[in-house]
Amino acid sequence: MTDLPTPTEDESLDQLTGEWSVFQLKKGHRFSTDDVVTAWTAGLARPDAVRLADIGAGVGSVGMMTLHFMGPQATSVFIEAQEVSHRLCRKSIVYNGLEGRVELRHGDFRQSGPEAELGSFDLVTGSPPYTPVDKGVTSPHPQRAACRMELRGSVYDYCTTAAALLKPDGTFVFVHASKDPRPERAIVAAGLVLNERRDVLFRDGRPPTISVFRCSFGGVREDAPPLVMRTAMGDWGPDRNALRLAMGFPA
Repeated sequence: MTDLPTPTEDESLDQLTGEWSVFQLKKGHRFSTDDVVTAWTAGLARPDAVRLADIGAGVGSVGMMTLHFMGPQATSVFIEAQEVSHRLCRKSIVYNGLEGRVELRHGDFRQSGPEAELGSFDLVTGSPPYTPVDKGVTSPHPQRAACRMELRGSVYDYCTTAAALLKPDGTFVFVHASKDPRPERAIVAAGLVLNERRDVLFRDGRPPTISVFRCSFGGVREDAPPLVMRTAMGDWGPDRNALRLAMGFPA
Protein backbone atom coordinates (compact mmCIF):
# COMPACT_ATOMS: atom_id res chain seq x y z
CA MET A 1 0.00 0.00 0.00
CA THR A 2 1.34 3.42 -0.99
CA ASP A 3 1.99 5.79 1.89
CA LEU A 4 -0.30 8.81 1.91
CA PRO A 5 1.29 12.22 1.37
CA THR A 6 1.91 14.41 4.42
CA PRO A 7 2.26 18.18 4.74
CA THR A 8 5.72 19.69 4.65
CA GLU A 9 6.81 22.31 7.16
CA ASP A 10 5.29 25.16 5.12
CA GLU A 11 2.04 23.30 4.33
CA SER A 12 -1.13 22.46 6.24
CA LEU A 13 -3.67 19.71 5.72
CA ASP A 14 -7.16 21.09 6.35
CA GLN A 15 -10.63 19.60 6.36
CA LEU A 16 -12.46 20.63 3.17
CA THR A 17 -15.65 18.57 3.42
CA GLY A 18 -16.81 16.05 5.96
CA GLU A 19 -14.96 13.40 3.95
CA TRP A 20 -12.06 15.12 2.17
CA SER A 21 -9.08 17.30 3.10
CA VAL A 22 -6.93 19.78 1.18
CA PHE A 23 -3.21 20.60 1.23
CA GLN A 24 -2.46 24.34 1.38
CA LEU A 25 0.49 26.61 1.99
CA LYS A 26 0.40 28.03 5.51
CA LYS A 27 1.37 31.46 4.19
CA GLY A 28 0.00 31.22 0.66
CA HIS A 29 -3.40 31.44 -0.95
CA ARG A 30 -5.96 29.43 1.03
CA PHE A 31 -9.49 28.35 0.23
CA SER A 32 -12.25 30.64 1.40
CA THR A 33 -15.98 31.34 1.43
CA ASP A 34 -15.71 32.26 -2.26
CA ASP A 35 -14.84 28.65 -3.06
CA VAL A 36 -17.51 27.21 -0.78
CA VAL A 37 -20.40 29.22 -2.25
CA THR A 38 -19.25 28.45 -5.80
CA ALA A 39 -19.18 24.71 -5.19
CA TRP A 40 -22.46 24.79 -3.25
CA THR A 41 -24.22 26.67 -6.06
CA ALA A 42 -22.85 24.29 -8.67
CA GLY A 43 -23.81 21.25 -6.62
CA LEU A 44 -27.38 22.44 -6.14
CA ALA A 45 -27.74 23.40 -9.79
CA ARG A 46 -26.39 20.19 -11.35
CA PRO A 47 -26.26 17.23 -8.96
CA ASP A 48 -26.81 15.08 -12.06
CA ALA A 49 -23.56 16.19 -13.72
CA VAL A 50 -21.28 13.36 -14.81
CA ARG A 51 -18.45 15.18 -16.59
CA LEU A 52 -17.11 18.24 -14.79
CA ALA A 53 -14.27 20.71 -15.23
CA ASP A 54 -12.78 23.27 -12.85
CA ILE A 55 -10.77 25.94 -14.66
CA GLY A 56 -8.05 27.80 -12.81
CA ALA A 57 -8.42 25.06 -10.23
CA GLY A 58 -5.78 26.26 -7.76
CA VAL A 59 -5.28 23.77 -4.94
CA GLY A 60 -8.47 21.97 -5.98
CA SER A 61 -10.84 23.30 -3.34
CA VAL A 62 -13.70 24.32 -5.67
CA GLY A 63 -13.37 21.21 -7.79
CA MET A 64 -13.33 18.78 -4.87
CA MET A 65 -16.18 20.50 -3.03
CA THR A 66 -18.26 20.43 -6.22
CA LEU A 67 -17.51 16.74 -6.70
CA HIS A 68 -18.71 16.20 -3.13
CA PHE A 69 -22.26 16.88 -4.34
CA MET A 70 -22.09 14.47 -7.28
CA GLY A 71 -22.77 10.79 -7.64
CA PRO A 72 -19.90 8.29 -7.59
CA GLN A 73 -19.91 8.06 -11.39
CA ALA A 74 -19.00 11.75 -11.79
CA THR A 75 -15.46 12.67 -12.86
CA SER A 76 -13.73 16.01 -13.15
CA VAL A 77 -10.83 17.69 -14.94
CA PHE A 78 -8.88 20.26 -12.90
CA ILE A 79 -6.82 22.71 -14.96
CA GLU A 80 -4.22 24.83 -13.15
CA ALA A 81 -1.21 26.79 -14.42
CA GLN A 82 0.72 27.40 -11.20
CA GLU A 83 3.22 24.67 -10.37
CA VAL A 84 2.89 25.11 -6.60
CA SER A 85 -0.92 24.90 -6.63
CA HIS A 86 -0.88 21.99 -9.06
CA ARG A 87 1.55 20.11 -6.80
CA LEU A 88 -0.58 20.71 -3.70
CA CYS A 89 -3.70 19.64 -5.56
CA ARG A 90 -2.04 16.41 -6.64
CA LYS A 91 -1.21 15.63 -3.01
CA SER A 92 -4.85 16.23 -2.04
CA ILE A 93 -6.17 13.98 -4.79
CA VAL A 94 -3.90 11.14 -3.71
CA TYR A 95 -4.61 11.68 -0.01
CA ASN A 96 -8.37 11.55 -0.60
CA GLY A 97 -8.22 8.56 -2.96
CA LEU A 98 -9.68 10.49 -5.87
CA GLU A 99 -7.21 9.43 -8.57
CA GLY A 100 -9.97 7.55 -10.39
CA ARG A 101 -12.31 10.52 -10.44
CA VAL A 102 -10.08 13.56 -10.98
CA GLU A 103 -7.74 14.24 -13.88
CA LEU A 104 -5.16 16.94 -13.15
CA ARG A 105 -3.80 19.09 -15.95
CA HIS A 106 -0.92 21.48 -15.45
CA GLY A 107 -1.37 24.33 -17.90
CA ASP A 108 -3.22 27.48 -18.88
CA PHE A 109 -6.97 26.86 -19.03
CA ARG A 110 -7.16 29.17 -22.05
CA GLN A 111 -5.58 26.29 -23.95
CA SER A 112 -8.19 23.99 -22.47
CA GLY A 113 -7.50 20.72 -24.21
CA PRO A 114 -8.06 18.64 -27.32
CA GLU A 115 -10.64 19.79 -29.82
CA ALA A 116 -12.64 16.62 -29.19
CA GLU A 117 -13.34 17.70 -25.60
CA LEU A 118 -15.00 20.97 -26.52
CA GLY A 119 -18.72 20.89 -25.84
CA SER A 120 -18.45 17.76 -23.68
CA PHE A 121 -18.84 18.97 -20.06
CA ASP A 122 -22.05 19.03 -18.05
CA LEU A 123 -20.73 21.46 -15.44
CA VAL A 124 -17.84 23.91 -15.38
CA THR A 125 -16.76 25.91 -12.32
CA GLY A 126 -14.29 28.71 -11.77
CA SER A 127 -13.10 31.21 -9.19
CA PRO A 128 -11.39 33.94 -11.23
CA PRO A 129 -9.06 36.55 -9.76
CA TYR A 130 -10.97 39.78 -9.27
CA THR A 131 -8.38 42.51 -9.79
CA PRO A 132 -6.89 43.85 -13.06
CA VAL A 133 -3.13 44.22 -12.84
CA ASP A 134 -3.37 48.00 -13.19
CA LYS A 135 -5.96 48.34 -10.42
CA GLY A 136 -4.21 46.87 -7.41
CA VAL A 137 -0.96 45.97 -5.70
CA THR A 138 0.50 42.64 -6.75
CA SER A 139 1.57 40.44 -3.85
CA PRO A 140 5.25 39.47 -3.76
CA HIS A 141 4.07 35.91 -3.07
CA PRO A 142 3.67 34.34 -6.54
CA GLN A 143 0.80 32.05 -5.59
CA ARG A 144 -1.19 34.81 -3.89
CA ALA A 145 -0.48 37.18 -6.76
CA ALA A 146 -1.85 34.83 -9.42
CA CYS A 147 -4.96 34.03 -7.38
CA ARG A 148 -5.85 37.68 -6.75
CA MET A 149 -4.58 39.52 -9.82
CA GLU A 150 -5.54 38.89 -13.44
CA LEU A 151 -2.10 37.66 -14.49
CA ARG A 152 -3.48 34.83 -16.66
CA GLY A 153 -6.76 36.18 -17.90
CA SER A 154 -9.89 37.80 -16.54
CA VAL A 155 -13.51 36.83 -16.07
CA TYR A 156 -13.90 37.25 -19.84
CA ASP A 157 -11.41 34.43 -20.41
CA TYR A 158 -13.16 32.23 -17.85
CA CYS A 159 -16.54 32.71 -19.51
CA THR A 160 -15.16 32.19 -23.02
CA THR A 161 -13.38 28.99 -22.00
CA ALA A 162 -16.40 27.67 -20.11
CA ALA A 163 -18.68 28.31 -23.09
CA ALA A 164 -16.32 26.30 -25.30
CA LEU A 165 -16.22 23.38 -22.86
CA LEU A 166 -19.94 23.15 -22.06
CA LYS A 167 -22.45 20.80 -23.60
CA PRO A 168 -25.47 22.59 -25.14
CA ASP A 169 -27.36 21.94 -21.88
CA GLY A 170 -24.34 22.52 -19.63
CA THR A 171 -23.98 24.92 -16.69
CA PHE A 172 -21.19 27.31 -15.72
CA VAL A 173 -20.87 28.61 -12.14
CA PHE A 174 -18.32 31.16 -10.97
CA VAL A 175 -17.74 33.76 -8.26
CA HIS A 176 -16.61 37.36 -8.60
CA ALA A 177 -16.60 40.74 -6.89
CA SER A 178 -20.13 42.10 -6.41
CA LYS A 179 -19.35 45.67 -7.44
CA ASP A 180 -17.57 44.73 -10.65
CA PRO A 181 -19.84 45.10 -13.71
CA ARG A 182 -17.63 42.88 -15.88
CA PRO A 183 -19.02 39.43 -14.94
CA GLU A 184 -22.43 40.08 -16.46
CA ARG A 185 -20.83 41.62 -19.55
CA ALA A 186 -18.45 38.67 -19.87
CA ILE A 187 -21.34 36.20 -19.72
CA VAL A 188 -23.07 37.93 -22.62
CA ALA A 189 -19.85 38.29 -24.60
CA ALA A 190 -19.28 34.52 -24.35
CA GLY A 191 -22.75 33.79 -25.73
CA LEU A 192 -24.08 32.60 -22.38
CA VAL A 193 -27.23 33.56 -20.46
CA LEU A 194 -27.14 34.60 -16.81
CA ASN A 195 -29.71 32.38 -15.08
CA GLU A 196 -29.03 33.36 -11.48
CA ARG A 197 -26.99 35.82 -9.48
CA ARG A 198 -26.71 35.41 -5.73
CA ASP A 199 -25.01 38.05 -3.60
CA VAL A 200 -23.07 37.04 -0.50
CA LEU A 201 -23.18 39.27 2.59
CA PHE A 202 -20.49 38.59 5.13
CA ARG A 203 -22.57 40.52 7.66
CA ASP A 204 -26.28 41.30 7.57
CA GLY A 205 -26.99 44.91 6.72
CA ARG A 206 -23.74 45.47 4.86
CA PRO A 207 -23.30 45.54 1.07
CA PRO A 208 -22.36 42.27 -0.63
CA THR A 209 -18.68 41.64 -1.26
CA ILE A 210 -18.89 38.72 -3.65
CA SER A 211 -21.57 37.24 -5.91
CA VAL A 212 -22.05 33.82 -7.47
CA PHE A 213 -23.16 33.62 -11.10
CA ARG A 214 -24.89 30.62 -12.67
CA CYS A 215 -25.23 30.62 -16.43
CA SER A 216 -25.96 28.42 -19.44
CA PHE A 217 -26.88 28.72 -23.11
CA GLY A 218 -30.58 29.34 -22.48
CA GLY A 219 -33.34 30.02 -19.99
CA VAL A 220 -34.23 33.16 -18.10
CA ARG A 221 -32.76 35.11 -15.21
CA GLU A 222 -34.20 34.55 -11.75
CA ASP A 223 -31.88 35.91 -9.05
CA ALA A 224 -31.66 34.13 -5.71
CA PRO A 225 -31.92 35.73 -2.27
CA PRO A 226 -28.56 36.67 -0.75
CA LEU A 227 -26.54 34.39 1.45
CA VAL A 228 -25.85 36.02 4.81
CA MET A 229 -22.85 34.64 6.67
CA ARG A 230 -23.20 36.58 9.94
CA THR A 231 -26.08 38.32 11.64
CA ALA A 232 -26.04 42.07 12.27
CA MET A 233 -24.76 41.24 15.77
CA GLY A 234 -21.82 39.27 14.36
CA ASP A 235 -23.02 35.75 15.13
CA TRP A 236 -22.92 32.98 12.55
CA GLY A 237 -26.20 32.96 10.65
CA PRO A 238 -28.47 30.18 9.35
CA ASP A 239 -27.04 30.40 5.82
CA ARG A 240 -23.51 29.74 7.02
CA ASN A 241 -24.74 26.78 9.05
CA ALA A 242 -26.62 25.44 6.03
CA LEU A 243 -23.43 25.62 3.96
CA ARG A 244 -21.54 23.65 6.60
CA LEU A 245 -24.21 20.97 6.69
CA ALA A 246 -24.19 20.72 2.89
CA MET A 247 -20.42 20.18 2.99
CA GLY A 248 -20.79 17.34 5.48
CA PHE A 249 -19.94 19.21 8.68
CA PRO A 250 -22.07 19.62 11.81
CA ALA A 251 -23.65 23.07 12.01
